[in-house]
Formats: sequence, C-alpha cells, structure tokens
Amino acid sequence: MARKFLSGNEAFAEGIRLARPQVISAYPITPQTIVVEKLSEMVENGSLKAEFIHVESEHSALSCAMGASAVGARAFTATSSQGLLYMAECLTYASGGRFPIVMMNANRSTALPWNIYGDQRDSISLLDSGWIQAYAMDAQEALDLALMSYYIAEKKEVSTPFMANLDGFVLTHTYEVVEVPTEEEADKFLPKYETENKMDLDHPRNLGFSAGPDTNYLFKYKEHLGLLNALNAIHEAEEKFYNIFGRKYTGLTEKYKTDDADYIIITLGSIAGLVKETVDRLRDKGEKVGLLRIRYLRPFPNEEISDAVNRAKAIAVLEKDVSFGNEGTVYTNVNSALQKAGINIPTSNYIGGLGGQNISTEEIEDIFSELKEEKSGVKFMGIGGDEE
Repeated sequence: MARKFLSGNEAFAEGIRLARPQVISAYPITPQTIVVEKLSEMVENGSLKAEFIHVESEHSALSCAMGASAVGARAFTATSSQGLLYMAECLTYASGGRFPIVMMNANRSTALPWNIYGDQRDSISLLDSGWIQAYAMDAQEALDLALMSYYIAEKKEVSTPFMANLDGFVLTHTYEVVEVPTEEEADKFLPKYETENKMDLDHPRNLGFSAGPDTNYLFKYKEHLGLLNALNAIHEAEEKFYNIFGRKYTGLTEKYKTDDADYIIITLGSIAGLVKETVDRLRDKGEKVGLLRIRYLRPFPNEEISDAVNRAKAIAVLEKDVSFGNEGTVYTNVNSALQKAGINIPTSNYIGGLGGQNISTEEIEDIFSELKEEKSGVKFMGIGGDEE
C-alpha cells in the first residue's frame, strides 16, 4: 500500500490500472480528460498492459468498449456531460447486451448555455438506461470504486455496465492523500474476467439480436433483475474489500448521525462532505441533525432510505439536478421510497449547484433551519421564494 497525493481523476485512473482492463477506448472531454491521459501514460510506460484506442467520438468510445466486451475483454471508457449524452444511444445497447463495461463520468452541466462546471444532470437524466450508477464523495472512494465496479458488474447474476460518477472539478481536479493498493492486493480482490456472454467460435451464440413482443419483455425483466442483483454483489464486494484493504463501505447509502436526528439532509456526491461538517457544527450546538448520503442511485436504496429517516420530523433532499417541469429526480425517487414504506413526513427539495453554482455552509445551515418549519416544497437555491 502506497500513499499518494492525487486528484480525483488521477485516483480513479490508479484504480483502473489495478483492475487491469484489456481495452481502453478514449475520447477527451473536460473535466474527464485527465483520466484517459493518465491511462495512456500507463500503457505507454508498461505499467498497464492494455490496448489503448483513441476513437473519434464519445459514441465511438462506448461502441468500441461494447465490441471489446463482446469478445470477452474487460473494457473501460470515460466521458462527461454532452459526451455522455452523445453516448445515450449506446448506453441501452450495453445494458441490454449485458456487457459489464465500466465507465467513469465526470459530472458536468449540460448545454445550453455551455458550461464546463459540475452538476449531476448528465448522469441523472440517464438513470433509466439500465446501468448501475454510483457517486463518489472523495478521491479515495473514487479509486476504490474503480476496483469494486468491475467486481460488481462482472458477477454473472449481475452482468450490468457500471457508471462511476465524480463531481466535475470539485472532485476530479482537487487533490488529497490517497492510499493506493499494490497490484498483488488488487489481484487478490479482483478475479480475472471470465464470461460466457461473448463471441466464441467453439461455442457460437447470438449477440445483439432482435426480439419481438412475444419475448422482448422477458429480456427487459432479466435486465431489471440484474440491476436488483447488484445489491448483493455490492455487499459482497465491500466485505471482501474490507478484509483485504481495511477500508469499510456501507452499501447503497451512508448514514451519518441519523439514528436520533430530527432533521436529515439526503444528498449525493462530494457535497456530502460539506454537509457532514455542517452536521458536526450544529451537533456541537445541541441540534439533532444528520446526513444520509446516497452512494448508489441504481439500484435505488428504497429500504435504506426509509429505515434511516422513519424517526425524523422532516427531511430535505439536496441535489444538483432538476427534471424540468416537475422537481429534482432524486427527490421523486426518495418520495417514492417513503410512500412505499408508508412513511408520512414533510419532505423538501433543494435544487442547487446547477452549472457549478457554489453551495455554502451557511446555505446548508439554512436548510436545516427551514426544516424545523416542517413544510414541504421545491426550492431553487439562490432564487428567492419557494416554487409554487
């Protein structure tokens, strides 16, 4: 184990190196570019033995990764924002084909207006594409997700592509000390990729086929089950990871001082770190507040959310996303989880960070303060008044 001072992008690239992908299909886009640049350097200097393919577009990047996966190779690609949207056609091909590709997405605002800074509208707008979606809080978790993503995606009962999301600039370009495992430790954790879902002259099979109304729904149901099966694979991966590396993760969510909290903020990504600091400060003043961090949006943590907040007086969902004409998509999912569990408490939606808009400690304190009014509604941060 080595300790290095790395950005989130560099940390993720180190994790991918340790996962030993056989094919890397790369197309640069800010703020993701550093990931594939670092991997190209690793291939060039021999520290990673892989085919590095510089393609002509993001659409081609994922198409190339699918081709590699279709012959049984471990594949990786990365993108961001409009690049991810350009890939949208291929996302459902990859999930429907049950290709366990890993893709890193640097969360970034979508056009128009053009903006290179981070919110989460790009990945959240594609929640229904059939991919596992995880959101890292810091560089260490980014590196660890790079390793665990292959373990989870490649489980036979899962066989589902994995999108690991890092907040653009806030996480991708900031530096912190990260523990980097040895190759021997990584090999002990992640087995060599083996699959029957590939082109094989000795065992021919049909891939990328058509299916009419009489069978199509069965394939979609199996795809749905694959994502649900990811829950057990996540727990298995995290337990094995803890036994080898000593770092413990907490499944689909992370609870922080929620057990006795009256007021809870639910959020995801790097902003959770600032919410934690705010919770600590308010706890020192005697306020019963807490944080529930969503680590995985797919599969969605319905039970984990309802269990964590069922004793609270009110909750707020803070997200860097909006489904135009309605509310934040995470908020919709959270309310669905509460409704299914029969929990009736006030919920508020705070939409902030769009286009890289800053969210301050003071604003988070204001959210906790407003929760005490136990009202429900949708509020765009930085704009006066609630949405009616």
